[in-house]
Amino acid sequence: MEIFHCLYFRVLLTFTFIVAVVVATDPYSVALLSLKSELIDDNNSLDDWSMPPEGNTGEQVRACSWSGVKCNKNSTVVIALDLSTKNLGGELSGKQFSVFTELVDLNFSYNSFSGQLPVGIFNLTNLKVFDISRNNFSGQFPEGISGLRNLVVLDAFSNSFSGRLPVEIPQLDYLKILNMAGSYFDGPIPTEYGSFKSLEFIHLAGNILGGTIPPELGHLKTVTHMEIGYNSYEGGVPWQLSNMSELQYLDIAGANLSGPIPKQLSNLTKLESLFLFRNQLTGSIPWEFSQIVPLASLDLSDNQLSGPVPESFAELKNLKLLSLMYNEMNGTVPPGIGKLPSLETFLLWNNFFSGSLPQDLGRNLKLKWVDVSTNNFIGSIPPDICAGGLVKLILFSNNFTGRLSSSISNCSSLVRLRIEDNSFSGEIPLKFSQLPHITYVDLSRNKFAGGIPTDISQASNLRYFNISNNPGLGGMIPAKTWSSPLLQNFSASACNISGNLPPFHSCKSVSDIELHTNNLEGSVPGSVSDCQALRKMDLAFNKFTGHIPRDLASLPGLSVLDLSHNNFSGPLPAEFGASSSLVLLNVSFNDISGSIPSKDVFRLMGINAYEGNPKLCGAPLKPCPASIVMFGSKGTRKITLVLLLCAGLVVLIVASILGIFYIRKGSKGQWKMVSFNGLPRFTADDVLRSFGSTESMEAVPEESSSVCKVVLPTGITVSVKKIELETKRMKKATEFMTRLGVARHRNLIRLLGFCYNKQLAYVLYDYQPNGSLAEKISLKRDWMAKYRLVSGIARGLCFLHHDCYPAIPHGDLKLSNILFDEYMEPHLAEFGSKYLVEMTKGSSSATVSRRETGELNSVMKEELCMDTYKFGEIVLEILSNGRLGNAGGSIQSKPKEVLLREIYSENQTGSSDAMQEEIKLVFEVALLCMRSRPSDRPSMEDALKLLSGVKSQVN
Repeated sequence: MEIFHCLYFRVLLTFTFIVAVVVATDPYSVALLSLKSELIDDNNSLDDWSMPPEGNTGEQVRACSWSGVKCNKNSTVVIALDLSTKNLGGELSGKQFSVFTELVDLNFSYNSFSGQLPVGIFNLTNLKVFDISRNNFSGQFPEGISGLRNLVVLDAFSNSFSGRLPVEIPQLDYLKILNMAGSYFDGPIPTEYGSFKSLEFIHLAGNILGGTIPPELGHLKTVTHMEIGYNSYEGGVPWQLSNMSELQYLDIAGANLSGPIPKQLSNLTKLESLFLFRNQLTGSIPWEFSQIVPLASLDLSDNQLSGPVPESFAELKNLKLLSLMYNEMNGTVPPGIGKLPSLETFLLWNNFFSGSLPQDLGRNLKLKWVDVSTNNFIGSIPPDICAGGLVKLILFSNNFTGRLSSSISNCSSLVRLRIEDNSFSGEIPLKFSQLPHITYVDLSRNKFAGGIPTDISQASNLRYFNISNNPGLGGMIPAKTWSSPLLQNFSASACNISGNLPPFHSCKSVSDIELHTNNLEGSVPGSVSDCQALRKMDLAFNKFTGHIPRDLASLPGLSVLDLSHNNFSGPLPAEFGASSSLVLLNVSFNDISGSIPSKDVFRLMGINAYEGNPKLCGAPLKPCPASIVMFGSKGTRKITLVLLLCAGLVVLIVASILGIFYIRKGSKGQWKMVSFNGLPRFTADDVLRSFGSTESMEAVPEESSSVCKVVLPTGITVSVKKIELETKRMKKATEFMTRLGVARHRNLIRLLGFCYNKQLAYVLYDYQPNGSLAEKISLKRDWMAKYRLVSGIARGLCFLHHDCYPAIPHGDLKLSNILFDEYMEPHLAEFGSKYLVEMTKGSSSATVSRRETGELNSVMKEELCMDTYKFGEIVLEILSNGRLGNAGGSIQSKPKEVLLREIYSENQTGSSDAMQEEIKLVFEVALLCMRSRPSDRPSMEDALKLLSGVKSQVN
């Protein structure tokens, strides 16, 4: 035992000696190991931070070989510590930093550090670069930073600091870069911020700063870049900013600014970029801006500006971006704009401009994007608009006339072409074989003639094509139209098209076909069964003949089928009764004969779906003769009599059972069962027994509107929602539940049925096994999966808003109400439930009463707009893997470019320009959906069309 104690003592003494030596000769390594012990390092990024058993008895610092550590040439002093992008977390005590007296560069960026910023860092008096950007440091920014007297760069971008901006920062005489953007700093910008001596870059955007912008900022004679937008200031743009003689970049977008734009800003003769969009600025654009010769980007969109585009803008020879969209401007566009040699992006949509577009537009060989939609322009498209490789040409809702420029047909770079709602005429000159990148073409509501271009099937990337409402178009549907590899939407209604439908061979991706109000004839080809993605087919008001193809009933996603006002004959295929997706079936005004099949799908379509067919009978039309009901032809009286007697006996037995059940249930009333497609036939008692006890049904689920998982007698697992009813609201509630039950779409949770008595209802939904988006929002998904997720949510919401009549607002769109099936396809849950609960509570509000009438009043529109807003929020959360949890606050508090950079980083786009462009498109759709004024938000139908501009192959 004594030998053991002696040995232990020697080991302990040796270890203590080694530590003492290490501390004496290598304090840096010990300090860094202490720092490591405070960190959360899930990726083991600091694995090489370790000391050998023998310690370090030399003069060199062991840590100089560790990742992120930089030393002087002799490896005796640590001069830089770079822990950026190592996925580290935890709170820093700062006690270790007293050792690093020679530290020049300290970088903690792109990690998840939290808590207070340690004040010990402010003792590093030799520090020149201090970068803590993209972390989660919180609380007030601590005092003492003036101690970093040699600091050149202070980057605290994208943290969670709160309170006032630190007023002592301007005491840093050598500071050149200051980035305090993307936190929660409040209060006004300190007037002291006008006293920096060496500052070149200042970024305060994306906080919750208020007050007026201090005129003292005009004293910053060395600043070249200033971003202070995405806050909520009072007042306007101080004219004193025009004294910032070196300024090249000024961004005060999204900042609640009002009043006119100071003409003195024209004194900023070195300015290259000016962004004042998304404010409330009024008045006209100062013509003096033409004096800013280097100006390359000017975005004044989304304000309340009026008046014309200054003619003097023709002098801005370096201008690449001119965005004046969404204002109240008028007048004509000066011809000189078309001669700007550098112009790439020209955006004027949603104003009151008139006259013709400059005929020189595009001749500079650089123009890429033109959007002048929703104005009052007239005349023709400039002949050379595509000379420089135009990508987007958007001219809809104007008064353009004449033929399309022949240059459009040779515009091989074109991706989107939208010229609907004008008065263009003549033949369509598009040559799809020469448009390899085109994805979206809308030529509807014009006066085109000469038919659809015959080579449409050669458009290898075309997804959306709309030529509807061109009454003089004529011609036939080209033979290989459906074989266009990515085509999803094809609309050619009211175009006087004749001939037969071409075969549907190779119809892989088509989802919507609209051909109503034409002169099409013949039968619908049986090959329509190849269109497995088909959701909507509208062939109404044509001259089709023959039987309705049974193949249509086999399409898994078909939700809308309108064959009305044709000459179809024969029976109504009973196979439609097995469809789980069919929402609208209209065969009215044909020559359909026989009885309407008895399945619920047919009865729920209503009488209007079948009228105008004299040979058709059965509910909801007039009853059929007994022989047709029983046999579909002449039957024998004896067999009929026997069957009727048997049926009567069955009815008597069922009535007896129900009577007994009614007595058991007493005053609470008889339970009734309403089933929709997808639920096997069984009674309400079967449903109730599946909870465990028919005597205590009201206790499961325990609370009204709560949801539980239940296994039915057949073994099917369903979700059950309990709703308390009032007798006087019973009829309205069950009618509304029936409306929800027939709303079938691949991205909606199916309502399978409901059972109810006078006090309660249990609503049965499909059970989805893979949880909700709320549980999976932080999962890393590739970009393709994210796009499919966004598109699925958009399709479900679009169906509720535009394919249901009356429209059904979701009312409670959030991550937890988006569920995944076994294939991880998203399904919207709880749609309409908010209003059902209001209804069952006996609400007498105008919201409920008007909704029940189906009137699309202002209340309904507000609810639909709120759905759109929530959709935009969810899209941002998906793009950011849940980091933008308060999406509404984020877009108000952070510049668009900052948000995009964060999203690119989250999606690891790297240098992929194509992926970044696609993400940007989806991001911009989200921002449109989240516009502050509900009337400015797109409909979900328009949002879905915009999403179709993304090139990814999602099917």
